[in-house]
Amino acid sequence: MEFATVGVVGAGVMGVGVAQNLAQTGHRVVLVDVSEAVLDRARAELRTSLRSFRLLNPGSRVDPAEVLGRIEFTLDYQRLADADFVVENTTEDWAVKEEVYRRIDAICRPEVVFAVNTSAISITRVGSVTGRPERVVGMHFMNPVPMKPMVEVIRGYHTTPETIDTATRFLAGMGKERIVVEDVPGFVSNRVLMLTINEAVFLVQDGVANAEDIDRIFRTCFDHKMGPLATADLIGLDTILKSVEVLYESFNDDKYRPAPLLKKMVAAGLLGRKSGQGFHSYH
Repeated sequence: MEFATVGVVGAGVMGVGVAQNLAQTGHRVVLVDVSEAVLDRARAELRTSLRSFRLLNPGSRVDPAEVLGRIEFTLDYQRLADADFVVENTTEDWAVKEEVYRRIDAICRPEVVFAVNTSAISITRVGSVTGRPERVVGMHFMNPVPMKPMVEVIRGYHTTPETIDTATRFLAGMGKERIVVEDVPGFVSNRVLMLTINEAVFLVQDGVANAEDIDRIFRTCFDHKMGPLATADLIGLDTILKSVEVLYESFNDDKYRPAPLLKKMVAAGLLGRKSGQGFHSYH
């Protein structure tokens, strides 16, 4: 296997999904985070997710114990020294990402490609803090990762065609296709989606309709599987807020101004599915 060992940095919702997908497709995974509590939660989430995957895919030969056995959970970044490819999934916070990339750039072999799993942060900016900007590529996975067949791949200013080819082969090994887009804040998916979600929050805030009815309109009128506010709950309202703030800062355009209600809910800890309450209840 070309990418036998894959480093996955960040054991949040997206990191866990990427790690699961990789382990299910036969890769050895080194899952790194800075908190033992986060890693413990990741183990529990993986067990639950693998059971659900088998229930939803009755013909699948996925063995949860075997898949978990392919994942190493660690606090030690040095374990990435053996990685053949790295996918980074940390929070949408530039200060955090900058520190992570300076760290892994010093550990990983020079030829290893870094994939930035981000909603809005510039791939070119990430590449600039490494010694390998030509080997840094955006790889925007969708949630839940094991169930989504398409990945948005983002070409940074220095990203070479060879790196795009490497990323394409890597994703094919996960059973995924890719669409390549250029490096602008939000890319394609989130430049549209975050505006939609933010405007839906304004509708709730302004009393135009409640969250249930807004989502129902999108499901029944446009055949969307989920409405914008249920999608926000799935992604996490804190992640939504950070992504909208990046767009607002990047474009300096008031249309990206975060809805005050969104900021208030995040401050209150109403983050969606992961906290049990967002625009909908998950208790």
